[in-house]
Amino acid sequence: MNDPVAGLREMARVTRPGGVVGACVWDHAGGKGPLTVFWRAVRELDPAAEDESRLAGAREGQLAELFRQAGLDGVRATTLTVRARYATFEEWWEWFLHGVGPAGSYVASLADEQRTALRERCRQKLAAPFEISAMAWAVTGCPTTLP
Repeated sequence: MNDPVAGLREMARVTRPGGVVGACVWDHAGGKGPLTVFWRAVRELDPAAEDESRLAGAREGQLAELFRQAGLDGVRATTLTVRARYATFEEWWEWFLHGVGPAGSYVASLADEQRTALRERCRQKLAAPFEISAMAWAVTGCPTTLP
C-alpha cells in the first residue's frame, strides 16, 4: 500500500461490526523473508538495488504499530513460519520471471545477460533439492467501537 495507515483505516471502515482486520507481511527487513537469498544475490551484483526491506510492516513490530496508528483496538501480533520445498532450482526461479512484485519487476528490468548472471548467482546459493523457510509478521485488530 502506498499509505498503509489509510489502507488499514479503510479495511476497518468496511469491516462488519464484531469483525476483525488482519494483515501479514514477510520479514524482509530481518533477513528471514522468502526472498532473502534472491535479494542477497541481487545486492552482490547490484549494490544500489532497492530490496523489499523498506516496505511498510517489514520490520519487527512495525505492522502492529501501523494498526495502532490506524486506530484499531485489541491489536495482537504474532509470527508465522512457512516452509517451501523445491525439487529443482528452476522450480524456484520460474516465479521471478512473471514480473510480480518488486522482485519480479526487478528481474523484468534486467538485460538478458544481467538476468542470466543473477540466475546463476542464485543457483550457486541454492543446491537442489532445497527448502526455503520464511517468517512473516501477522497482526489482527478490531475496528474501534463508538458509543
